[in-house]
Amino acid sequence: QVQLVESGGGLVQAGGSLRLSCAGSGRTFRRYTMGWFRQAPGKEREFVAGISWSNDNTDYADSVKGRFTISRDSAQNMVYLQMNNLKPEDTATYSCAAGFMAAPRGPFDYWGQGTQVTVSS
Repeated sequence: QVQLVESGGGLVQAGGSLRLSCAGSGRTFRRYTMGWFRQAPGKEREFVAGISWSNDNTDYADSVKGRFTISRDSAQNMVYLQMNNLKPEDTATYSCAAGFMAAPRGPFDYWGQGTQVTVSS
């Protein structure tokens, strides 16, 4: 069982930056691929970024490549999403997810509650 708690969301102007954090529980955290997803009102949840459990390989949605960076600190059971050059279309609820020994894009077994990111124009 893995529990995930996100933090770091907020309101930011376009062009600004935010860093999201996800704290995980569980003794086998380092065997979980971690991902970030987002869901805007009226839209489906979409994959944003993932980082592999085995070699820290990363994968990103095309819409965030070059602007977002996912990283992890397995010793601290933490995953981060650094978001730079934010755009209004990045506005969404961001959730982290964990997939046991999964590929960077999943599948994912556990989900956090999410943190709101709002980008003003």
